[in-house]
Amino acid sequence: MLKRMVDYTNKVCLAPMVRSGELPIRLLSLKYDCDLVWSPELIDKKLISTTRVENAKLGTVDYIAQNNHNHSNNNNKKQSQNHETVVFRKHPNEAGKLILQLGTSDPNLAVAAAEKVIQDVDGIDLNCGCPKSFSTHSGMGAELLKTPELLCSILTNLVEKVGKPNNKPISCKIRLLPNYEASRRLVEQICSTTGIANLTIHCRTPIMRNRQDPIWNYLPKLIPLIESFGISVVLNGNFQSRSDLQTVQQALNNDRLSIMIAEAAEANPSVFASMEKEKTPTKSVQSQHSLINEVYELGSKYHLYSGTKFMIMNMIPGKSKYYQKFSQSKNFEQMKQIIDELNSVDKDEEKDKIFQIMNKNCQKSHFFQNAQGFENYITGTRRDDILQFFGNWESNQEEMLQDLKDSPTKRTVEIPKHKLKRQKKSDGHEAQEKLQKDNAVGVEMDAKLEVQAVSANQINGQTVQTV
Repeated sequence: MLKRMVDYTNKVCLAPMVRSGELPIRLLSLKYDCDLVWSPELIDKKLISTTRVENAKLGTVDYIAQNNHNHSNNNNKKQSQNHETVVFRKHPNEAGKLILQLGTSDPNLAVAAAEKVIQDVDGIDLNCGCPKSFSTHSGMGAELLKTPELLCSILTNLVEKVGKPNNKPISCKIRLLPNYEASRRLVEQICSTTGIANLTIHCRTPIMRNRQDPIWNYLPKLIPLIESFGISVVLNGNFQSRSDLQTVQQALNNDRLSIMIAEAAEANPSVFASMEKEKTPTKSVQSQHSLINEVYELGSKYHLYSGTKFMIMNMIPGKSKYYQKFSQSKNFEQMKQIIDELNSVDKDEEKDKIFQIMNKNCQKSHFFQNAQGFENYITGTRRDDILQFFGNWESNQEEMLQDLKDSPTKRTVEIPKHKLKRQKKSDGHEAQEKLQKDNAVGVEMDAKLEVQAVSANQINGQTVQTV
């Protein structure tokens, strides 16, 4: 009897995130009722080079790569030393809910990599949206948006040679193009020719950064088009809680839609908990302090110290007095000492924001004293803003379908206040010159990004005008 395939509809998902999306965060997200979790992007050749190992001690399935490192001995002669790296680790609690995201630009390598891991995951997702150089330099990620024929060839091969034989769904994650017609043509080509089960749309263009608000303008047109091919839709881009799913479904009158949470879950994985107490009466959004304890326990058991530290640093408010303490820790033992110190503090008297709930909104941190305060924001101001945007869409349709204003945000470099206070008045002129110089560098960087934007807008042989 064939195993039932993953259903992507009406779900709240953990986004694929490099370093942050490793096993500890995935397990913690599932604990707080995340429906589906994505692995970080894993590169085809790296996966192919691994060996599958059943880790009896941890109860996990590990994909191990052998790395050769040269080092000098006492006689100054170079020697080769083998070093094992866990490329991917899967836990039994992820069964039925784990999607592996694949980085590739070659149909044959894509199939070989997917075949390697397909027995241990519940779907393969092709990364077609990452704008980072480690993906794009090899034609992967967002670069695939410029070569839709190659993109579709990879997906078709994955569907026919891996998905169908193993009864596992194939999906992909894309970004919007800055022109509606270009976006529509790309979506239609993917949906009509490949046989994928799900399409995730990151509601930003390739040149946009996460500090910029996502753009929802094209969604009321693109979603029905995608669903007309029997393909489900997951929306990604600054979603912050499970309640956002209900709000977006209501706004678009579509209870099949799903959402994917990235930076809000990176900062606080408990945002997946339902605010409807009758559904999850024992779970609610937790403080940073509480989650740091949980990440430490999972990380010290299942993950490397450096990776666990990276996850925890993303959960600590930058102005917390504990931020520097954790940043200076060198191993799990030192980290445990800091956590023990945290646990001994009287939280009712402690004003440090590490004892509050931190929410990330386009890389800006917002804090709430308790779960009720967070709920009031999500179901109040935020809900109203989403409903208002889509409520006004029909009357503004012509404007909504215009080319997107997707230029990268300008960088400004400011001198921290505490440094300004230390400077003498006579240094004011020098400080101003330094600030102007730093801003000039920022403008130069933005100019380079805008040049990249011209390249990014070369789609299907056409130059797309960016407003």
